[in-house]
Amino acid sequence: MAGPTGASSPDIAGSDRVNMGFIVAIVAVATIGGLLFGYDSGAVNGTQAGLTKAFGLDSTSLGFTVGSLLIGCAAGAFFAGRLADAVGRRTVMILAAILFVAGALIQGLTDVHELFVAARFAGGMAVGAASVLSPLYISEVAPARIRGRMSTVQQVMIITGLTAAFVVNYFLARQAGTSLGQIAGTEAWRWMYLAQAAPAVVFLVALFFIPESPRYLVSRRREDQARAVLTRLFGAEAADRKLVEIRASFSQDHRPSFADIAAKGTVFRPIVWAGIMLATFQQFVGINIIFYYGETLWRLAGVSEAVALERNIISGAVSIAAVFAALAVIDKVGRKPLLMIGSVGMALSLGAMTWAFSGASQDAAGNLALNETAGLTALVAANLYVIFFNFSWGPVMWVMLGEMFPNQMRGSALAIAGLAQWGANYLVVQSFPAMADGLGLAATYAMYTAAAVVSFFLVRSFIQETKGKELEDMTG
Repeated sequence: MAGPTGASSPDIAGSDRVNMGFIVAIVAVATIGGLLFGYDSGAVNGTQAGLTKAFGLDSTSLGFTVGSLLIGCAAGAFFAGRLADAVGRRTVMILAAILFVAGALIQGLTDVHELFVAARFAGGMAVGAASVLSPLYISEVAPARIRGRMSTVQQVMIITGLTAAFVVNYFLARQAGTSLGQIAGTEAWRWMYLAQAAPAVVFLVALFFIPESPRYLVSRRREDQARAVLTRLFGAEAADRKLVEIRASFSQDHRPSFADIAAKGTVFRPIVWAGIMLATFQQFVGINIIFYYGETLWRLAGVSEAVALERNIISGAVSIAAVFAALAVIDKVGRKPLLMIGSVGMALSLGAMTWAFSGASQDAAGNLALNETAGLTALVAANLYVIFFNFSWGPVMWVMLGEMFPNQMRGSALAIAGLAQWGANYLVVQSFPAMADGLGLAATYAMYTAAAVVSFFLVRSFIQETKGKELEDMTG
């Protein structure tokens, strides 16, 4: 198959010696990080009332408390990308798993706001690390022909984690009466955070049973270990050939460093700018407002807490279905077409939500109220929006960030793209409460609509297809 330079690389996936059972097993372990990414991100959805009461928060401080996870995510994504080149992909994922456990326990138990924010920041570092390292690791062990499908499993797990958080939160709130009620002497909203520790422990233990990335091992001149891993993955003959290709893709005069992504005049190489664009616009379309503030959003639209939590579960379920659809076609249709389809679909559905909220009124209690037509439109459009996102930008952005960069700069480029992604995520989430209060939901969603429109033209102009290309064929 032709690489971007016209060079040809045999497709290992065509070999009869590919150990698919082993590949699936280690991908399954790596994607538990995605499950935790989603669960930790979604756990806050439904806890805002508890946070506000326990710590005496106004809308701005609530936004900061919720968003403190995202500050940690930005730091975690940046440092994980750099550390992955220094100490290895698996080692950094183990450190992230430890932070997951500690952050969950402290968030659920502390009565001190500052300690809660610090624990949320630490948990965010774990989420940020997992967000970049899981697709990075998967892309470096999966054959090119099925790499998109294997990497898309990461998004399946992210949405599964989000949905699991929604389901757990719903039943905890139902058991306690509301999120402020108690179960075994502890408020339900605190149990929503404590529940995160269970899958984090599973992730920590499972990581000790998977190998280090062979491409990292080659970068550290540990070629005997790399050959052993490649042999388990693809057989001895393919391993020897692949080892030569991987070695040739790294600079012989220095190990991977931050300087590899630099360019004169524009700070970063064009491929890094393309990654930054993908990372930021995935957030500028406002998807995490649905995931982080879904319960608050629907309550603003005039429904009860119980109904709002039920709608979160519906959004999670349709999201999983959409990601499975993407998994089925990503290695056939390609990455770029899915991104463009997603941009169009999100622009239309966000536009419909903007229209629905534009006609909202307030009831006697000051709550936002939608008429029957607008309420139905908002519900249908919101679910279409998450379907289009999770069929396209949700999985494809992470797939491309894991595979689009050359071996020599992959860790450093992911550090920058991950920092940009979580920085954009934080800006959107931090600004939402104040924007919803000051501008209204219609104007807020109009801005997300505009971002979706712009994303279509950016993808069309600046993104190159990576479907089926070996990682060693990627150029910067």
